[in-house]
Amino acid sequence: MNIALFSDSYLPAKNGVVTVMVQSRKALEAMGHHVVVVTVENSPESRKTRPDDPNVFRVRAIPLGLGTNEFIGFPQKRKIMAFLREHNIEIIHSHTEFYMAHAAKSIGKAMRLPTIATTHTMWEDFYNFYIPMARLIPVKAIRKVVKRLFKKFYALINVSSKARDYFKKDFMLPQIPSVVIPNAVDMEAFINKKDTPDELLQMRRNWNIPEDNTVLLFVGRIGEEKRVLELLDIAINLVKRFEKVTMLFVGVGPMLEQMKKKTGQIYLDHRIIFTGYLNWNDLHTYYAMSDIFTTVSLSEMHSMTVLEALTSGLPVVTRSDSSFFDTVLHGENGYRGDSDIEVERYLEELITDNDKRRAFGEASRDIARRFTIETHAKKTLAFYQAVIEAYPHPLDEAKTAQAVAAVDAV
Repeated sequence: MNIALFSDSYLPAKNGVVTVMVQSRKALEAMGHHVVVVTVENSPESRKTRPDDPNVFRVRAIPLGLGTNEFIGFPQKRKIMAFLREHNIEIIHSHTEFYMAHAAKSIGKAMRLPTIATTHTMWEDFYNFYIPMARLIPVKAIRKVVKRLFKKFYALINVSSKARDYFKKDFMLPQIPSVVIPNAVDMEAFINKKDTPDELLQMRRNWNIPEDNTVLLFVGRIGEEKRVLELLDIAINLVKRFEKVTMLFVGVGPMLEQMKKKTGQIYLDHRIIFTGYLNWNDLHTYYAMSDIFTTVSLSEMHSMTVLEALTSGLPVVTRSDSSFFDTVLHGENGYRGDSDIEVERYLEELITDNDKRRAFGEASRDIARRFTIETHAKKTLAFYQAVIEAYPHPLDEAKTAQAVAAVDAV
């Protein structure tokens, strides 16, 4: 099968969508399929550092300017169409709803190719943190914009039941066929080497974390939409209550300096640590040296960092949100708290119970096996096949969902 992926960001940019695309492309190619990427030119500097890839077509672009890795692309449609014809593309899969998505839809229509999209972001939860004067924009207006952006896709992939339920609401796009295909982790790429006990101990020493401390870990964008300020308050309470607890925030974002300043002012900067940006290839060591993963974000679709935590064998404590229902099984590999107070109580329980931490961690590894990149690729291929066979006629949603679900039974 010949597949084209469209996106407003790609390597060398780093974010969850880029990770999904890179891992999916690798898995699909390993299964013998041909995948090309149509994306933006990140920057003139990136041309010098990235390897030349004949299967990646880049368009001129400028930064979106909202503190993300997204760009405004200026696609030259004739050149893109020639590129797609050269590669005999059979289906277009958009991993964005913005500038490159518009190109994907118009080119797909012109070339009579099915054009589908993955719903990665719950903009209803995010727009307050990215758009200036967002509080003056009613939610209904955001819903109308999102609906307009997605309405001309032939079919949708939702990464969670949360995403599916949202897009099936009457005010969104219930008529567009869709399936749920959860995100996945390329376990081999993520854990590219096994860390030895000495290496993990040395990493703790690098951050002045005592060997016998319990380490709580958050990985992600340090932004308000992730409710990191609320998580910081929980961390402050816990490190004050427990002498041998360290909280580790991994990532960058607009709230980073404010949070560092706050912990410094209360003299807890040696117990609540901010690593800043880390290369994804090094992240597995930080998961491996930690004891509990936690987040109180309510804006996830299907968290990649939670999947990475499961792969690393960590118990996970989150807020109760449908995006976590298939990854954090309450009382089995972690807890989902109905409030921040409950999250703090569940973290306290795991801090004080080594046996439960160990049992939950083993359960996390078992659950992670449901979200391998190989399974994700097989489900995506089943969806692609159903779409190609049905197009341009309406897609049978129930039959397609059964074909995707059958992958689990193999």
